[in-house]
Amino acid sequence: MSKTFDVCIRGDGVVGRTLALLLARERLRVALVSQPRQAPGESPAADVRAYALNSASRHVLEALRVWPDAPFATPVTEMQVWGDDGGQLDFTAGSVAQNALAWIVDVPALEQQLFQAVRYQPQIETVAAPVKAALSVVCEGKKSSSREEFGVQWTVKAYPQKALAARLDADRPHQGVARQWFAGGDIVALLPLGGSDGNSVALVWSVAVERAEALEQMPPEEFCTALQAVCGPEAGNLRLTSERASWPLALSRADHWVGAGWALAGDAAHTVHPLSGQGLNLGLADAACLAGVLGQREYWRALGDEKLLRRYERARKADVAAMGAVTDGLHGLFAQTDERWQMLRNWGMKGFARSSLLKRWVTRQAAGL
Repeated sequence: MSKTFDVCIRGDGVVGRTLALLLARERLRVALVSQPRQAPGESPAADVRAYALNSASRHVLEALRVWPDAPFATPVTEMQVWGDDGGQLDFTAGSVAQNALAWIVDVPALEQQLFQAVRYQPQIETVAAPVKAALSVVCEGKKSSSREEFGVQWTVKAYPQKALAARLDADRPHQGVARQWFAGGDIVALLPLGGSDGNSVALVWSVAVERAEALEQMPPEEFCTALQAVCGPEAGNLRLTSERASWPLALSRADHWVGAGWALAGDAAHTVHPLSGQGLNLGLADAACLAGVLGQREYWRALGDEKLLRRYERARKADVAAMGAVTDGLHGLFAQTDERWQMLRNWGMKGFARSSLLKRWVTRQAAGL
């Protein structure tokens, strides 16, 4: 006898697995389509990514008991931001009465926690291909092959940049401080890893495509010298400890996220520039919202009811659009290299630093409060 499923989730990344676990708690039978991570016979590449997760994301993952152990989830107690001509901002967790602004989470550790939770959840079955279900949810990421099947138009505004990621060790502890520099069109972030007393950092460097390719090919010492020229001495002397990975950057969005019997979530529905560190937070908020809408549906509504799914789309689309507009605007502002733009944005940073009310509001938004 063929098995019946309530929901088929296409894509088993962080958002897909989180959604599967949330729906399983609602006693729904879930088919999770697993995607191969590499070609047959190919060795898996080391994953150097790290996610900045806010309080809302932590709450979702802790409720599912998949939050990584302390060494793999480092609290950010302070964030320091530098402009390119003396502008500087400083955000602290204490200013919003929190223990942390965010947590820098090691990607492989989080994925392993989710893998184990799904493995032991009897309501979830991993499948190799999409199966028939009352509702199909696409969580395949920005390169989704399923969107076209549902008639979705995918709009992409490509940035002339790539994100370059790597791991480094510093010669001093990071003390839970995340650091970011806007300099000459580049955006560099060093995110603390290895626990509160660690000295490892995750690098995310948004840089022009041509330069990114050159940076990837540099010998480690030369690469660190180029990075240190942007960062200065604030983070200490840096030593490369991993391979480097890169990917193109874009602001992307689907024209609609739901239809009769289907929905999009996470990067399959939207992507934003990584300068705010909010990409996965948006995807996890999608998963939590969709699970909530399905769990609170009227008893007579089917899971694939388009009017029901519209509630999810309305609840999430405005927040995602706002974050996309903010990151796009900041990228456009700091990508300008003209001296007059430098003066304007650094004047703005200094004014922002003096506005305690505005600064506190932005800090709360970034922390997911």
